[in-house]
Amino acid sequence: MKTIIPLLVLFFCSLSYSQTTISGSVKDDNGQPIPGANIIIIGTTTGTVTDFDGNFTLNYSQNPPFTIRASSVGFETTSEEVTSNNQKIDFVLVEGNALDEVIISASRTPERIFESPVTVERFGLKEIRNTASADFYDGLENLKGVDVNTNSLTFKSVNTRGFATFANNRFMQLVDGMDNSTPALNFPIGNLVGMIETDVQSVEILPGAASALYGANAFNGILFMRSKSPFDHHGISAYYKQGITSQESAGDNDYKDFGIRAAHKFSDKFAAKVNFGYLQGTDWMATSEEDKLNRGFDRTNPDYDGINIHGDDESLNMTLVAGGLVQAGILPQALADLVPSQSVSRTGYAERDLTDYNAESVKADWGLYFRPWADDFEIQYVGKVGVGTTIYQGANRYNIKGFFQQQHKLEFKNNNFYLRGYVVTDKAGDSYDMSFTGRNINRAWKDDLTWHGEYVSTFAQAFAGLIPNVPAGNADAAHVLARQIAEMGRFEPGTPEFEAAFNKSINDPNLATGSKFQDASKYYHADANYNFSHLWDVAEVQVGGSYRKYSLNSSGTIYTDTDGSIDYSEFGLYTQIQKNMELNEALKLKLTGSIRYDKSEFFDGFLSPRFSAGLTVNENHNIRASVQTGFRNPTTQDLFIGLNSGRAVLIGAAPDNLDRYSRDYPVSLAAQVGLGQPSSITQTGRAAYENSYTAASFLQVLATGNPTLLEVANPDVVKPEQITSFEIGYRGKLSNFTVDFSAYYNSYKDFLTQPVVVSPLYGNVTDSTPVPGIGLPLSAVSIANGDFQLYSTYTNSPANVNSYGASLGLSTKVFGDFDLSGSYTYAKLDFDQESNPGLTTNFNTPEHRAKVSFGNTNLFKNFGFNVAWRWSDNYFWESSFGNGAVPAYNVIDAQINLKVPSLKSSFKAGATNLLGDDYTQAFGTGFIGSMYYVSWVINNL
Repeated sequence: MKTIIPLLVLFFCSLSYSQTTISGSVKDDNGQPIPGANIIIIGTTTGTVTDFDGNFTLNYSQNPPFTIRASSVGFETTSEEVTSNNQKIDFVLVEGNALDEVIISASRTPERIFESPVTVERFGLKEIRNTASADFYDGLENLKGVDVNTNSLTFKSVNTRGFATFANNRFMQLVDGMDNSTPALNFPIGNLVGMIETDVQSVEILPGAASALYGANAFNGILFMRSKSPFDHHGISAYYKQGITSQESAGDNDYKDFGIRAAHKFSDKFAAKVNFGYLQGTDWMATSEEDKLNRGFDRTNPDYDGINIHGDDESLNMTLVAGGLVQAGILPQALADLVPSQSVSRTGYAERDLTDYNAESVKADWGLYFRPWADDFEIQYVGKVGVGTTIYQGANRYNIKGFFQQQHKLEFKNNNFYLRGYVVTDKAGDSYDMSFTGRNINRAWKDDLTWHGEYVSTFAQAFAGLIPNVPAGNADAAHVLARQIAEMGRFEPGTPEFEAAFNKSINDPNLATGSKFQDASKYYHADANYNFSHLWDVAEVQVGGSYRKYSLNSSGTIYTDTDGSIDYSEFGLYTQIQKNMELNEALKLKLTGSIRYDKSEFFDGFLSPRFSAGLTVNENHNIRASVQTGFRNPTTQDLFIGLNSGRAVLIGAAPDNLDRYSRDYPVSLAAQVGLGQPSSITQTGRAAYENSYTAASFLQVLATGNPTLLEVANPDVVKPEQITSFEIGYRGKLSNFTVDFSAYYNSYKDFLTQPVVVSPLYGNVTDSTPVPGIGLPLSAVSIANGDFQLYSTYTNSPANVNSYGASLGLSTKVFGDFDLSGSYTYAKLDFDQESNPGLTTNFNTPEHRAKVSFGNTNLFKNFGFNVAWRWSDNYFWESSFGNGAVPAYNVIDAQINLKVPSLKSSFKAGATNLLGDDYTQAFGTGFIGSMYYVSWVINNL
């Protein structure tokens, strides 16, 4: 007992003295509290964050002395020594500038953005809170050199440096290290199932080729979104936004957005968090009735095909139809001779009759975070689920309804390494193709051949003067009557017959009769990185790698997977060496070299090296230069799609995909009688690549009626695209201005393209033997008879495709403490279109863009504002849906905000597109209107 009692006394005494409590506050140099500032004990992972009033309390299980550090994005870091228990420390942080912010994306290691070897754009907590846009994701549009193309209210596509489409598989989007692209579509669908605003720690955008560190999909740039750790940011925070969207076509409609975050630090070893978000509104209605093929047609033209009219792309040549009617004994030859060689399309349905334009996003995520030794080693499990409804524009217009995606990640990491694995799965829900919906509602009422037969027969009789009250020889009157007769009994929107046909189509995955698309695809991904810099001081060395396995399962509605899932994999390995050298007291040089090897099971391996150099002068000027290479593997769609989009069939170019797509095509009566062809012919996707003519020569034949103009296409199967990128840049302080300038030149090899080809149903395009009595090769006769199929193929162009551009960003303080920033971006495609008329590059980027932001976070106590203006030059949009001009536009967004510390709240009132002029960012989408909203944010630190 004499021994035990003293030991117990010493034990309890040690407990009472080893618990040190420090409290205090963090304010800026104007005396305003800084909520969410990080307080950490140097040399440990123990820390906390300030509350809404800038106050903090920190408990540490060691006796003084030790040092604590206070930091917050946008402010200079400062430290204080703790010498006693219950010590009170009040930090004053001096506001820094954008060059002091720390980023991790450029080199996979923390570094000041000032010293980054490549261009980086950052969107931190301050910018998120003060954005003039409706949410943080929309606010990315105000960053230098960043394009955000609006597909719909809940689906926006981020891009940099050109070549943008909504299916933007050139640009990667990572959320806490997880790829946010969908397995089915193989590209990110914006923030539809992404992060909620109160959980965002920072956003970084790395423009340009980044394959050396991030692999194949990092071809045009990467968006990094990083969430808040529950060890550093705990408690409950929430926001609610209520407002309206206002558009000329759709009018005024309610808009609401709600999110809540709950996080708790149970101990220094365990923390957890959960997030939930809900958004609902009415999408930007697409109502354009202009001619989709840019021929200047209006609805009075027999071959009209409206941009946002669906079902009117089912078109046949009247002469070919008349020939079939003659062969069937329905139309006399004398009347058939009066029919012109003109195409006629069926009457379509307006898009607004095929969707309710509901836009919705419901998402949740949760995470368990374990630090078994209460140090920097951490084990994470993160789960994410989301379901959304939006409009997507690809080859057609799609109502993505109830689209579901989930992600699950397990990660082990510390300051020097990480090892993570995750799975991403999706389900298409009740999604459907609106183009096929319009087409198959028509077919449910009357099949295409019957409709065209009635049209042509009526036209011939009316033109011949055989129908009363229609003057002979009046083609316009004959066309009007022919459509009236063919349309008798048509299902009109709002009728029970239309609703029944609509519901049947959107629930039928067979595109011959329906429009539903199914998917339950997934991919598995693992990656790792180790930084050896803690083991030696000579240089920082990192090594890492990744592995991904795809499992495609669309039941034949997107991919050629009718007989089961399609599985394939790819992997990559990389290393990076970074060396800092002090040349003298004023000059510092940072050299970075990276190289990565990637291999897909379908292609040879690729090496992607990168080299950069950064010269720092007097800590105020940094000059950088880099040479980067990259590559882009063909996507899942490039390889395995097998989708009939209406006018063309999309056929992926994987070697074993060419025979996976198969379809029976009817043959004209002329070919059956005159050439002895069967009534139908089975054709596989191989015909697109091995027996086809170019679309350009086919159009010449249509224009001239001369089949000898046909040129063989037979495109090669696809292989990876490569890029070499040269970049120079400058970051620094000039007087009171912070300057960031960059210029680049990109050169592409084996540019991935998607040419349309025409394949005859019979005959070989390489056989020039004329058919006796006709004088043309059999394949040309097949084209002339209308016995052909259009295919959209995936291949590489031998043409030289280059692009170049530059961007300049300036920021400063004016009138004391008002923030003023602006940027200008120039982008140019260097490509000889005249020498390569069949190549579509989808550059889709304005040559000139300008952006300006002006605001004050503390105009007077607890009150701030921000105004953002952006301007885009006009440009030409190219895509598989259609091509057309996008006019120049000006947009002004603005917000005012009020902090109420007693409620731990901030209130905001804002508006986007204050000028009220609806504008578009792509051909075929709905015009973007205005948004007006108020928001209440609680305890968002």
